[in-house]
Amino acid sequence: MPSTHKIEKPIYKNSDGLHFTNHKVKKVCDITVEKMHIFHFLVNDTFKRAENMSYICSTGLGIPDEKYAQEKVKGLVKEMFPSLLEKKVNRIMPIFDHAQVEERQLVVTEGWLKQSHTFEEKNGLYQKHSLLKSLEAIDHCLTNPDYLQAPVPYEAIDLIIYISSTGIMTPSPDTYIMNERPFREDVVRMPLWGLGCAGGAIGLGRAFDWLVAHPNKTALIVCCELCSLTFQKTDTKMSNIVGTALFGDGVGAALLMGDTSPSLSLRKKPVPKIMKTSSFTKKDSTKIMGWDIKNAGFEVVFSKKIPKLVQTIWKDHLLSFFKELNLTEAQIHSFIAHPGGRKVLEAMEDTLSISQEKMKHSYHVLAHHGNMSSATVIYVLHEWLKESIAPQEKSILSALGPGFSSELLLLEWVE
Repeated sequence: MPSTHKIEKPIYKNSDGLHFTNHKVKKVCDITVEKMHIFHFLVNDTFKRAENMSYICSTGLGIPDEKYAQEKVKGLVKEMFPSLLEKKVNRIMPIFDHAQVEERQLVVTEGWLKQSHTFEEKNGLYQKHSLLKSLEAIDHCLTNPDYLQAPVPYEAIDLIIYISSTGIMTPSPDTYIMNERPFREDVVRMPLWGLGCAGGAIGLGRAFDWLVAHPNKTALIVCCELCSLTFQKTDTKMSNIVGTALFGDGVGAALLMGDTSPSLSLRKKPVPKIMKTSSFTKKDSTKIMGWDIKNAGFEVVFSKKIPKLVQTIWKDHLLSFFKELNLTEAQIHSFIAHPGGRKVLEAMEDTLSISQEKMKHSYHVLAHHGNMSSATVIYVLHEWLKESIAPQEKSILSALGPGFSSELLLLEWVE
């Protein structure tokens, strides 16, 4: 007669207290549990890093000395392009009248603009003036009493991001800056070239990424653009005329601090923290804006399609960003927008029925400084920082640039 006695299988117990009656099953489950532990660690670490923010605590400006009213620029254009004006005067002069640029500042004199120059001459002036005006903006940013309780030491800077598209230097300009001020020799350097008008927003975004990974650090962003040194007195294309109506020179610096930066206690008033960023580059759009590099230097490329692209590329990018953030335009206090020109700003307003009040400082900077490429959005940010914006209000910082590209940052104001 067969035995009815049940044979007991050995019982195994893993480190999590789970019981198994098969050692092979136990082995598989042990591996699975170990992977789950790793997964939970990675998820928790990701959320922890996502909570890290960076704070824009100060800005500073390097403003050139040579002042040009728009009427003065119009006079220069009439003098230097007489044959062009004979044919197209009714088309060209309104560009200057409708640009909404009242004045701008340049590093060169009126006499210099009237002369022809080699690329070597122009780039030599870039090397000279970029250093001088960058140092001016940095000194202003690190000591600005409007935003800081006390100066931030140069030695406290852990990262320097230097952005420019209007001249070339190797070693990059940040190395020369380090020789003029007591920055540490182990400071991290990140020179960025060729980003054009989007450079300021992209620089802030990359500083944010770095500070999320290094929350106890402090970053300095410098945007230097000397557009006057790219002026081509023999270029009669409309891109050059439009650029002449809009472009100015300037340097903007911004100071960003991580969540646990020792310098964070020096901030003086409500400031914006960067919550999230988004980048978009449209493929096969490299001819929209940028430079054609010639023997005489940089020739500007401007497509007349740019305002229309605002109504498609920028609008779609912004709406996608809002959807990801679960926000609407009505919840945005202000748009810290790079003012590419009057038509660009108006196209931005039209896309989502944005009030001009939410973009007032973009118009102000355009009127008093012109379009300074990457530095311009730092000037606009500088104006918004002067205001007492209530905590938890939100802003969108945005810029469009070569590529054709769009950069967006969500900011939230905090005490």
